Parts: sequence; structure tokens; C-alpha cells
Amino acid sequence: MKTRQHGFTMIELIVVIVILGILAAVALPRFTDIQGDARTAKLNAARGAVQAASGMIHGTVLVRGGVADTGGCAGAATNATNAPSAAGTVCTEAGLVNIINGYPTADALGIVNAAGLTSTFFPAATTVAAANTALASEGYTVSNGGTVIDSVLTIGVAGAPDPTNCSFTYRPSTTATGGAAVVSAALTAGC
Repeated sequence: MKTRQHGFTMIELIVVIVILGILAAVALPRFTDIQGDARTAKLNAARGAVQAASGMIHGTVLVRGGVADTGGCAGAATNATNAPSAAGTVCTEAGLVNIINGYPTADALGIVNAAGLTSTFFPAATTVAAANTALASEGYTVSNGGTVIDSVLTIGVAGAPDPTNCSFTYRPSTTATGGAAVVSAALTAGC
């Protein structure tokens, strides 16, 4: 008895190939910008951490009412000043955070330490180069300009096609009379 073999016809195979081609054409654009979405998410997460840390540090300074700490702070040889209207420090669980007018300063010893953007808490002796290296290893770009009181820290995501349009800025309080720190909106067009 002869058995007849069954298989797919040429038309059936062509139809399957056409359907797979259509699915690939529809699905491929959805997956091509995953890196851009990841950079945007990382930028927004860093911005949220900076905004929350700025508010928490300011709240801590207000609660402590400008009264200097009497006990030591983790990893620091000095006590926190908790100065609400000048340059000073505030004690956190990880160590001292530099403040200006009740908000973290725009540097590694201020907002970067407060927000926890790196796995390293920078001590007072940290150089700008060491802080920038640590931030780069975490996937961030950072630039700081101006004096301590008028400085603006720009934080971006490493690897962005247009780094200037994949960033946000942090400016600490510029006045001792109550101006709040400002965290700009995230620029995500270049991510």
C-alpha cells in the first residue's frame, strides 16, 4: 500500500511569509526606540530623586530650626549647622549634605549626595573630577557653572544622541529670604 505524503503548497508558504513580513513591519518600529525610552525613564527618575531630595532636605532644615547638631554625623568629623538662611550643612543617615539657604548645593556634596544618584556618598574632601567620574559610571553626565550660590547643575544621561536635549537643571535657593530651589522640566527630545 502506497501512502501519499502531505505538505504545504507553494501558495500557503507565500501567504505565511507575507503575513510574517507585515507583522515585522508593524512591530519593528515599536522596538527600535527602546534605548531612547530607557534614557528618558532614567532622566525622569533622576529628576524625581533630585526634586524629592531637595524638598526633604529643606523640610529637615526647617524642622531643626537652625539649631546646630550636638552629636556627630555619619562619616563626618563636624556637626551639622542646619542653617536655614546661609551656607551650611545638614546631617542625613549617610552623612553631611552641603546646603545653601536651606536647600542642597548644586554639586556632589549637596544635591548629588542628597538624591543618591550614585552608590557612593561623597565626603567633604571629594574633588569635582572624582564626583564626575562616579556619576559617569552610573550613566550620567553633569556640568556645574557659576558660584556656589548662583550655580546651576545640569544632569543628563550618558549616551544620548543630543545630550543638551536630554537633561534637566537644578538651581539651589538663590536668596536667604525664602526662594525655593528650582528643578527644571526634563528635556527629553534628545534622548
